[in-house]
Amino acid sequence: MKHTIPVENLGPMGEVMANAVEKCVHCGFCLPACPTYTVLGDEMDSPRGRIILMKSVLEGSVELEDALVYVDHCLGCLGCVTACPSGVPYGELITPFRGYAENIRQRTPIERLSRLLTRETLPYPSRFRFAAQVGNLAKPISKMLPKQFEAMLALIPESLPASEPLPGIYPAQGKRKARVALLIGCVQQALAPEINWATLRVLSLNGVEVVIPEDQTCCGGLALHSGDHATARSMALTNLRAFPTDIDAILTNAAGCGSTLHEYPLLYRSNDLQDQALQFSHLVTDISAFLDHLQIEPPPPLPEPETFVYHDACHLAHAQGITAEPRRVLGKIENLNLISIPEGELCCGSAGSYSLEQPEISSKLGERKAHFILATGAQGVITGNIGCIVQLRTYLDQAVSSNDHPGTPPTVWHTIQILDRAYQGWSRSLL
Repeated sequence: MKHTIPVENLGPMGEVMANAVEKCVHCGFCLPACPTYTVLGDEMDSPRGRIILMKSVLEGSVELEDALVYVDHCLGCLGCVTACPSGVPYGELITPFRGYAENIRQRTPIERLSRLLTRETLPYPSRFRFAAQVGNLAKPISKMLPKQFEAMLALIPESLPASEPLPGIYPAQGKRKARVALLIGCVQQALAPEINWATLRVLSLNGVEVVIPEDQTCCGGLALHSGDHATARSMALTNLRAFPTDIDAILTNAAGCGSTLHEYPLLYRSNDLQDQALQFSHLVTDISAFLDHLQIEPPPPLPEPETFVYHDACHLAHAQGITAEPRRVLGKIENLNLISIPEGELCCGSAGSYSLEQPEISSKLGERKAHFILATGAQGVITGNIGCIVQLRTYLDQAVSSNDHPGTPPTVWHTIQILDRAYQGWSRSLL
């Protein structure tokens, strides 16, 4: 697509954004792959529509405020990237553009307060725990609050599991096959600390020593994808300094975190740290891909055949191109039958802080995903991202409690939790 974007006036990201615009041929293959186009049906709520809007804003022919309503609707799921025959790097347009827009847009006081609460709580497990306690006290008045705060309260569980501090090093069992470092995440530590412990146990059993850097912090994804690039760079710098380089891999067990770590070179484009960020990102891999490459020991079989839905987290499938690996790893468990669902490639509506900032669209996608999952009759759901886990649990529970789908909602697990339980020996209580 031809453009007149003044690249020289937009800093290091100008060329990146212009390159993404140039590659779009306006073919429309992205439309059915876009969750917001699927539920809203508006051309401007499709990737090619947003590309035209962002191009026009950068060229100066469209006012920023006129485009933002559609740009803000974008989940950043990158389903369009998978579907695009022209190889448009949509993420390299939407992410820099949001940073550009955030510096000049006008937000309402409610929006500023909502973003402040998100920025100052979600990336910090201890703060998040405190905020969750306060939030539960405020639930009785949630309907009286602005929709952003009502959405925040709706996603807070009634209780959080006990904090389980992780060791600095978790040794390998038997002969050591590899040495890795683990990004432990932020919200995940508060909502589901057992995911990290399951990760350590499975890796150790398969001969992998795990280093857990003490000074690591949030990956910066929430800040990066909401336009707060200064905060994202600060968090990225902390992680670049915290993680060792004498390792075989930097592992993530949250798809959103892994995707963000791969974006560190974009954050530091034309910066002295660009090479270091590139080397760092080359070490990053998802736990499922690492275990698939490692050729793990086959776990014991399930006591009887069980059918589970595998839900592809967007930032694993579309951002990192990892779809076959988790299925191959889970396929080592005898009697575990994995099935797909209609529209399985579409986002569940979580998308980091999207469910807080765009609750109406998020809920439509969550309800849609829950409907398709429940229609399968599967005993459980497996996925590779904490945000998806929270979203799916919320809308599966809602669908069942509303009697739209009578019965018991299927339990939602992380891939590594299923492997951990398989190695420990199955029982009905674990399913």
